[in-house]
Amino acid sequence: MKRITTIFSLIAVVALTSVSCKDKASQKIVADNVESAVSRDEADKKVPVMTFEKTEHDFGTIQRGTPQETVFTFTNTGNAPLIITDAKSSCGCTVPNPPKEPIAPGEKGELLVKFNGSGQNQVTKTITVTANTAKGSEIVRIKAFVQAPEATPAGPVK
Repeated sequence: MKRITTIFSLIAVVALTSVSCKDKASQKIVADNVESAVSRDEADKKVPVMTFEKTEHDFGTIQRGTPQETVFTFTNTGNAPLIITDAKSSCGCTVPNPPKEPIAPGEKGELLVKFNGSGQNQVTKTITVTANTAKGSEIVRIKAFVQAPEATPAGPVK
């Protein structure tokens, strides 16, 4: 009895395998799915690219407490609108002000950066710009040599 059950089981497995393998994989592909995959892949190729004219600005030698500002100009060299979602500096003494509106492909934008002149000696600050680019963020830097104001004598001057 065990042999008969084993033989019937083997016959059933072979029959099911041969029936299910007769369908070719290429016949199971739905044309609508292929079209939507192609359009999705094409849309994924459209990304903005943020290209800065300069990525670092040197204020030179400044007096401590003297506010400074500079503008980083960039161009969207990609093929989709550039949207800046955030801009943060490495310190509270530096305040970035990015554009609020999307930048169309081929258009220019400006990132205003204000530095309050704090610190001492050589100072370098980074600004991280978060956008919908392939990398997701870009980094620009400002630097300055901050001098202390000249000390005045404590006593009477002769």
